[in-house]
Order: sequence, then C-alpha cells, then structure tokens
Amino acid sequence: MRERVGALLTRLVESGAEDGLQVAVHLGGEPVVEAAAGPVGPGHDRPFGPDTLVHSFSVGKGFTATLVHVLAERGLLDHDTPIAELWPEFAAHGKERITVRQVLTHTAGVPHLPDRLTRAELCDWDTMCAVVAGLEPRWEPGTASGYHGWTFGWLLGETVRRATGLTPSQALRRYLTEPLGIADELFFGLPASHADRTAPLVEGGWAAWLADLPPDAPFRALVVPNPRLWTTADLANRPEYLVADLPACGTTTARAAARLYAALIGEVDGVRLLSPEWTARAAEPAVTGRDRMLLGHYTKGLGYFLGLPETAGEVTCFGHHGSGGSIAFADRDRGMSFALTRTRLVAPGNRTARLLVDAVRAETP
Repeated sequence: MRERVGALLTRLVESGAEDGLQVAVHLGGEPVVEAAAGPVGPGHDRPFGPDTLVHSFSVGKGFTATLVHVLAERGLLDHDTPIAELWPEFAAHGKERITVRQVLTHTAGVPHLPDRLTRAELCDWDTMCAVVAGLEPRWEPGTASGYHGWTFGWLLGETVRRATGLTPSQALRRYLTEPLGIADELFFGLPASHADRTAPLVEGGWAAWLADLPPDAPFRALVVPNPRLWTTADLANRPEYLVADLPACGTTTARAAARLYAALIGEVDGVRLLSPEWTARAAEPAVTGRDRMLLGHYTKGLGYFLGLPETAGEVTCFGHHGSGGSIAFADRDRGMSFALTRTRLVAPGNRTARLLVDAVRAETP
C-alpha cells in the first residue's frame, strides 16, 4: 500500500495536476502509509516530506470537535449545556438557550459574520468573541442546520476557554496532541518557531470558484461575506493569520491528522482519545438534510461530516474536509484513518482525494 500510494502521489505531481501532497493512513491503530511528493514552494530549501506542515483550513474543525468530546467525556463541559452558562455575554439577542450540541451540528443559527470585518479583526480573539456574542440568530436555534464556517471556531473555542481556563491552542496541546505525541505537528495557531516548516499554499481554482459564486449565495453572502475573509492562499500565507488561534481551521501534517482520527476508533501506542461508546455517539448521524449555507444535502454527526464524497458517501466514515481539498477522516467499518494535506487549493469536484482513498481501500481488508 505504501508504495502504491507513493507512486500515485508522484504521478499526480509529475503530471502537473498537483503541487505538494501528503497522505497518511493508519490501519488498526498502526501507521501503514506516510507519503509525500511535490515541492515545498519558493524560498524553501528542504524537500516536501511527511513532516512538512500544511495549513488545511476546516480540517481543523475535526480537531476542535474532538477536543470538545474529550473534555465532555471528562466532565469539564456538557453537550447540552447552554453556552451562555459559561459565556454570559453570548446570551444577547435570544441566544441564551443555544447549546454546545447545536454548535456541533451547525444548528445554532449563527453562521454569519459582519460584511465589513477586517483580517486584523479576524485574527484577534477578544474582538471576534465580542462580534460572535453580538450576533442575532438567522433562524430559531435547533430548527435547521447551516454550515458555521468561521463562527464554529469561536463558539466552541471560547466555550473551551471558559470551561478550562486554557486557550484553544493550549487545550488542544494538553488534551490531544501531547498524549498522542504530535504536539509539534498539529495546531490551531502555528507557533512562530515552526514557520519555516510550513509550505505556502498556491491557488489552483478554489479562489476562482469562490469568486464565481452568486453574490447572494448564502455561503458567500453570510459565511465569508467579503473577500478578506475568503479561505484562500492569500489569507493562509500571511504570518499573522497562521499564528492566530483560530479553531475553525488547522495547520498539520497528514500523519498527525491520521493519528488523531486513529485514536478515536482504537488505540494508538496505548492512547485512545475517547471510549468506544463516546466515539459512537459523536460519529452517529445527528442531522440529515439540506444545509442552509451550503445548499446541499449533508449528514452531520457531532462536529464531523459523515458520508463525504471522498469516502464514497459511507456514513460510517466521519471527519472533515477543508477549503481547497484537504481532508481527514476515520472509517469505522475498516478500522482505518486517512488524511490528505495539499498545497494546491482546488475547486470542488477535484478527484485527487477520491483517487487516493480508493487506492488505499483497494488494499484494505
């Protein structure tokens, strides 16, 4: 499997279809693939390898959801606790009954941001928590689901901070990445000391796809209401953005992301993040139907998407993809976890992830 996946990565890069790619796979808790191909980018002397960091946008939401579940299983917060009990300012404009569970299922009704928001504001934690606390729900919380693209991070991140006294990045390190031995490979806000390990992203159709969305499309009009907030290479390559504590996104290696998901469905070197019962609850369908922001039919668990196209629609697979085509997920039926990180940001419909998942599954019992 390792050789087959590595050869496929090389062909994709040599064909000109891709730039930097990483793939990692765990099977039964053991790493069976750690492959990389392609260039790091201008100004980098080291090759693009399994230890190269890649900003992978909303793949990080899977890390945030996992952190929330770990804290909930330990009794530090509860899925059905109103967020305002921990964060009183959030109760404004009728949000006093919105729960952690509703945020995890994107049913909280606050997926939107002000259209004049700047990048500096986006990267300032206190500013953004005040912005989110002041939002008025777009629908009655709990009655519909709509992708909370940016707000997911502050809604859950500030809840984590109030519950633990730790910033989201500190909590991620203490409860997830240090126990798994990946504290130097999986982040919300990137430590400045790791900047030289991070590959720059390049545009490959994703920014053009965003620009072609109708101005009144909910995702463009509400979730990313001006180009300054678009999840593009121009944003992700800015140092001030990469170091910001933004739990809606993540910077990682594929092998760290695959290891995290492997530890949700089994033991990895003696570490399991959640009990089997808790993982089952988190990964079961919680919401199915039309998403008000994405305008498609989706099945969501508690913080994870189920049955993504890259997984052939199998709802026993749970995880999260990111803007431009990165993805990480666990396949409960096969006891497998998979992660793809990429430097070229591609438009929806790109086949690379599906090709790689299929290649892995062809050699999986």
